Amino acid sequence: MRTETIPFDAAQYLREPEAQAELLADALESGDATYIAIALGTIARARGITEVARETGVTRAALYKALGPTGDPRLTTFLGVLNSLGFKLTLKPEDAEAA
Repeated sequence: MRTETIPFDAAQYLREPEAQAELLADALESGDATYIAIALGTIARARGITEVARETGVTRAALYKALGPTGDPRLTTFLGVLNSLGFKLTLKPEDAEAA
């Protein structure tokens, strides 16, 4: 018997800003650039990629490409998307967690 599957899009389930922030925090904590790009793309799709692209100043196609599995967004795009999504990037020294 054949198993039938349907496509899964996490953006459909990430409607709450808290859940989106948690996904992005996990991606940033991982240090994996691909994961970070995909997480930003997922959140952008959940919020409405057309609006995010407009606010970021790039085309939808460019945003899809930059925030996809093979994307590598420029720093200006990354910061623009964060700003558009209402996220603030802060940093702390690694050893500050031990204190």
